[in-house]
Amino acid sequence: MKALLVLNAGSSSLKFALYPVTPFLAGTPVLAGQIEAIGVAPQLHVRSASGERFDFAIDAPAGDDLNHHHQHALDTLLTWLRSHTPGLDLVGAGHRIVHGGARYSAPVRLTEAVVDALSAFEPLAPLHQPHNLRAVQVIARLMPSLPQVGCFDTAFHRSQPELAQRFGLPRALHDEGIRRYGFHGLSYEYVSRQLREAVGPERAAGAVVVAHLGNGASMCALRDGKSVASSMGFTAIDGLMMGTRSGNLDPGVLLYLMEQKAMDVKALTRLLYKESGLLGVSGISADMRALLASTAPEAQEAVALFCYRIGRELGSLAAAAGGLDALVFTGGIGEHAAPVRQAVVEQAAWLGLRLDPTANAAHHPRIDAAGSRTAVAIVPTNEEWMIARHTVDILAA
Repeated sequence: MKALLVLNAGSSSLKFALYPVTPFLAGTPVLAGQIEAIGVAPQLHVRSASGERFDFAIDAPAGDDLNHHHQHALDTLLTWLRSHTPGLDLVGAGHRIVHGGARYSAPVRLTEAVVDALSAFEPLAPLHQPHNLRAVQVIARLMPSLPQVGCFDTAFHRSQPELAQRFGLPRALHDEGIRRYGFHGLSYEYVSRQLREAVGPERAAGAVVVAHLGNGASMCALRDGKSVASSMGFTAIDGLMMGTRSGNLDPGVLLYLMEQKAMDVKALTRLLYKESGLLGVSGISADMRALLASTAPEAQEAVALFCYRIGRELGSLAAAAGGLDALVFTGGIGEHAAPVRQAVVEQAAWLGLRLDPTANAAHHPRIDAAGSRTAVAIVPTNEEWMIARHTVDILAA
């Protein structure tokens, strides 16, 4: 079986999916899953297209060299895939790479020179970029003849007008690369392909705001299916409050913390990326499910602030899109947290949104009430399929 391997590598986890080259358009991987706790006590979790599950521990190599641990994890995965899929013939690997900068506005064949260029963006996405690239380098060592393709979370947003990508900083800094990049582009690209079916062709071609809500959360304004503005900017901590990330913050707060609290770059990075958001506000959890189940006022405040920030951003993005014909929820929270969707839609009544409570509670594809001027939909995202689609196209070319 000729197949593509899709990889989404994190610091201690590796998500993967195995797609047959033909038939491919069905969008269902033969196998998918993840290796978690790499470097500590790695576990492999796999599910097949038929629903069969496989879960087992992986022997961790000695030492604390993270590169060695990731190589061992990938080697174990490849060995398992071959043993479980007789006749498997990998023809390519597609990678989610968070940052492509201004240079990479489309998926690209990954060479050593390209990987070197992408490593320059590691300071802009420190939680993701180094680990994304490590997986590319490990595959290159394990299977040097296997073609690899990089698919960027920033690429979809390069269609934005130049003004939407600018900060109010000196031009020299913009020319050096300090600009609004936007992220979650693979998710938005997939959702944009589903809009005609989700909200109808007329609305899909109009002003649409997509809310990708999960542990990482952002929103994007689309016009005719193309990105015109996004909540995330230079880094993936801008915009909405997230699981552990602060979201939009007055720069003066950082100056205050540096001057009055003697916080250095390392401390600020930890605060903004790891100790803020739902976790920081609630002091309980970064998991929306736990907060919605809690009666603690701190949990309720965190949820309310999360929804409030979405509502404010929605108004801003509707202005950028020139109106609002549809609001689409996606991502783990967007697809499964009915109370969050309800709160957001109720806040946005001024934009012509009306919710059908029954449809919302049942997570129906359309959850707007009869008579709602604006369509409200739920579209499950599928970033892995988007990566596989791009990888097929690059290899075919």
